[in-house]
Amino acid sequence: MGTPEQSTAGGPAASWPGRVGGLAGSCHPGPVVAVTALMAALAITAGQGAARCVLTAAAVLTGQLSVGWCNDAFDARRDIAAGRRGKPIADSTVGVTEVWVAAYAALALCVPLSFACGPWAGAVHLTGVAAAWAYDLRLKATAWSWAPYAVGFAALPAFVALGLPGQPWPAWWVVTAGALLGIGAHLGDVLPDIRGDLATGVRGWPHRLGPDGARLLLPVPLVAASAVLALGPAGPPGRLTPYETRRRKRDFPDPCCGCRQLARAVPRRDHDAADEAAVYRSTGPRASDDRATTAMRWRPVAGGQTIRPLRGSVPSMKVRARSDRRRLWARA
Repeated sequence: MGTPEQSTAGGPAASWPGRVGGLAGSCHPGPVVAVTALMAALAITAGQGAARCVLTAAAVLTGQLSVGWCNDAFDARRDIAAGRRGKPIADSTVGVTEVWVAAYAALALCVPLSFACGPWAGAVHLTGVAAAWAYDLRLKATAWSWAPYAVGFAALPAFVALGLPGQPWPAWWVVTAGALLGIGAHLGDVLPDIRGDLATGVRGWPHRLGPDGARLLLPVPLVAASAVLALGPAGPPGRLTPYETRRRKRDFPDPCCGCRQLARAVPRRDHDAADEAAVYRSTGPRASDDRATTAMRWRPVAGGQTIRPLRGSVPSMKVRARSDRRRLWARA
């Protein structure tokens, strides 16, 4: 094992294959691969398309890589002082500067990849990544060390859900289970290194519990997360975002009084040629209209109580439809 100066500057004799291997080892490859594979599987299960699944996996991968490299680079001197083996920087396999450069490069890639999945999805995912960086840089040695894990793991399923068409908010029980799994992951991640961390002055939440307390508490959040996932209600992942709700209300407004008056004048039966003819006779002929255009602009809903504009109608037809409803209501 090299001296602190050699390790932080990078061993000059290290070959490029050795440095690449050191970078791969310092990113915490086990958690990186596990989290990325889990989120890719969740994206496929949720119904994302192939291209969006690849984009989601790439965003999660770069975010996890940045967090892992940041952790090893920031803890380099502490790992060397504690004499930990198996750490590439402490073993002089790779320099701390190279690890910092890799961490910032991965973070720079994570930002556009996250926002490419949608503005809400990108904001949520980057919030989780920022929480993980805050853990590495500051919160690891405080009693709030569990909070970044909870936020980061809760943000992952939310990121996948917000990347779906319509950007639905994730269900509460999915976010809660993710947060509980994050707390359990924090306990399990810190448990093997508690004694070494205490020797170097790190006193996070698990360190304050002690090895025995952390070991006894570890199953609690994992069992609670499993219970939430098992008992969570079936159904859609959540409601639409405020932006999507406003957009749908704007494009497909609620029926007005004139529309209801017109609906009462139309025979209450299934949508067929007779209904189209009745609507056409009520609106009156126009030079630019024909029966096909009128049928596309209007659609009786079951029960004959309302008539809504068809999805897929062009904006100019929606404007003309609203004008017709006001004119017909005035006649009634």
